Amino acid sequence: MEKYKNIIGESFTGYFNYLVNEITHPSWTSYFYWLIGLSLLVWVLEILIPWRKNQKVIRRGFWLDSFYILFNFFLFSLVGYNALSNVGVELFNDFLRLFGITNIVAIELGSLPAWGQLLIMFVLADFIQWNVHKQLHRRPWLWEFHKIHHSVKEMGFAAQFRFHFMETIIYKTVQYVPLAMIGFGIKEFFVVHMFAVFIGHLNHANLGWNYGIFGYIFNNPKMHIWHHSKKLPKEHPYGMNYGLSLSIWDYIFGTAYVPRNGKEIEIGFSGDENFPEDFGNQTLFPFIKKNKIKTNQI
Repeated sequence: MEKYKNIIGESFTGYFNYLVNEITHPSWTSYFYWLIGLSLLVWVLEILIPWRKNQKVIRRGFWLDSFYILFNFFLFSLVGYNALSNVGVELFNDFLRLFGITNIVAIELGSLPAWGQLLIMFVLADFIQWNVHKQLHRRPWLWEFHKIHHSVKEMGFAAQFRFHFMETIIYKTVQYVPLAMIGFGIKEFFVVHMFAVFIGHLNHANLGWNYGIFGYIFNNPKMHIWHHSKKLPKEHPYGMNYGLSLSIWDYIFGTAYVPRNGKEIEIGFSGDENFPEDFGNQTLFPFIKKNKIKTNQI
């Protein structure tokens, strides 16, 4: 037990020191400044070439989404997620040690060039996320958390970050074992993450792009807008276009849906008029049982 107390204490101080160092000592691998830079870049694109020209630059929900950026990517780790994650990993490793297992790496990719390892990690992680995202729509208890993301009523780059903190726990937990079983030999995994963040920014941005033929590989604004459609087609009662970075999974598994130009479609979900519009009540919403009968996806 003392070991876990030390892990928790070191996690809090360690992450705090890391964050301070990120801010005060910028470098080419500073996640904090990459996030700000990519956000500003896509926001400028929205301002210069908006798809929905009547949508304001400071759209409805902009400041709420901006706070979600701060909370989900920094404050949540500071207040507990980093400690919870480190304890979880240690508990898992202790469990494996009961069976004499000290390493679960099943496939060693360290001999591959860096670009090859990054590509494999990107594709594998995105496929796992596609499956998790699909379950967020199909499982009622998961959908209660995912409603927060679909409460966006006007799309913009920062809408990507409006999600419940439980989604971070769910995604990371499901991803941990399969990714841990592959022996990646490089540390520059932030490249994969920042590329995914950039694509996510573009998917939610007020931009009329579909990337032409590459739209069948990469998710894009004209495809993702349909994922947020309030009205769902009969053939996709739980939703469609689940891809985060890659659209190819939706085309392969039959969940792709882009029937026409979705520029002016209504986004949200059935019953979202009862959904709270502030961070505190949105965070508590999934835990309040009575709310579950008021808002339904279908």
